[in-house]
Parts: sequence; C-alpha cells; structure tokens
Amino acid sequence: MKHILLIELNSATNKLFYQLTAQGYCVHHVNNAFDALIKMETLTLDAILLDFAVPKMDSFWLLVARKAPTPVIVIADANNELERINALELGADDYLSHPVNVRELQLRLNVLKRRSQPPLNDTFCEQISFDDTDYTVHLVDKSLVLTQTEYRLFKYLFEHKGKVVTKAELQQRVLHKELGRFDRNLDMHISNTRRKLAQGNLPRELINTVRGQGYSFSF
Repeated sequence: MKHILLIELNSATNKLFYQLTAQGYCVHHVNNAFDALIKMETLTLDAILLDFAVPKMDSFWLLVARKAPTPVIVIADANNELERINALELGADDYLSHPVNVRELQLRLNVLKRRSQPPLNDTFCEQISFDDTDYTVHLVDKSLVLTQTEYRLFKYLFEHKGKVVTKAELQQRVLHKELGRFDRNLDMHISNTRRKLAQGNLPRELINTVRGQGYSFSF
C-alpha cells in the first residue's frame, strides 16, 4: 500500500482524502508542522501533499521540501500565480490546483518517481564486477566463468561502454597482434563469450556487433 502524507486543515470534509483512500492509498492526515515532521521521521512515504491553505511559515515548507526523500506536491490556489511560483521556489517538486483530480495526481506521482530513479544502465553497471584471479564476471546475481582471452575481451568492452571498439583495436589491445585480412580469431572468441552468456541465462546482446565498425558493450 502506498503511503501519502496529507498536510491540510480539515480531512473530515475533504474529498481528496476519501478519493485517495478509495484508490488504495494509506493517507496520513496532519494539520500542523509538528505532526508533519513526526510523520516524516517515522513513516516511509510515497508522497507529501501540502495544502497552501494551512497557516505556515515559509521556512517550514522549505524544510519539508528539502528534508523529504519523497516527492513534495503543493496544492495551490488556481487563481494565485504568485502562490504557485512561491511553492516551486521553496523546493516543491510539483503543484496542483484546487480541486485536485486524483487521476492527474497519480500520473504526476509516477513522473516524479521515474525522475528520482537512477537510469537502468547505471544501475546495471553498478552490479557488474570482475575477478581477475579466476577470470569470472559477476553480473547482478549470476557468475560467468570465461577463458583468459574471453574475460579480457569482455572487460575491455565494458570499460569502453558507450563507444564502438573496432576489431583492430580489440585485436591489438587484447590479443596483442595485428588484425589480418582473413583473421577470424577475434570473432571466434566473441562468439564463444556470447554462447556462455546465453548458457548462463544472460543476454548475449551485452556484446553488440556494430556492422562495419566493430563491437560495443550494450545494455
């Protein structure tokens, strides 16, 4: 269940409170700064909704926006442009106008969640490690045992991720010899490495062929 902290004066007659509850959210309602800070310290929240109608000090809202690891969305007056600008200046991630459309709120929360997540490529890269002693590559929760040459090829491509490495460069840097016109030794090692990736239920496309150019490490 998703937990939302709703900071506003009166939830008893608040349509938003009941709409969110009906959508399966667990809504924690507070109407003052002290209780809001306690909830922020003790709960794992998916979002904080701040109603600008609540009596406040700007310094408090700034503290909330900066302290909270979750998205902060201000509910502002649709006819008060200055209020909306002030909300963003104080550090809010987004704002909505009264009356709040729950569907729009959900969409905005999804956008903010995607922005806060690290890119998939970066996340995947952080979970790849190399063991030079036994030529093993650890990918997430799997291990890939390679020959010395396959290991060095894979590691070289990984270290140059984001660029295309030519066959000539790989042949010289990894195999330590010039690339001959009819030399297929490099292609054989690449093919064997891909086969081992597939056997280990890993994507063989991690080593991507760039036609007419060479190879690249691909996510």
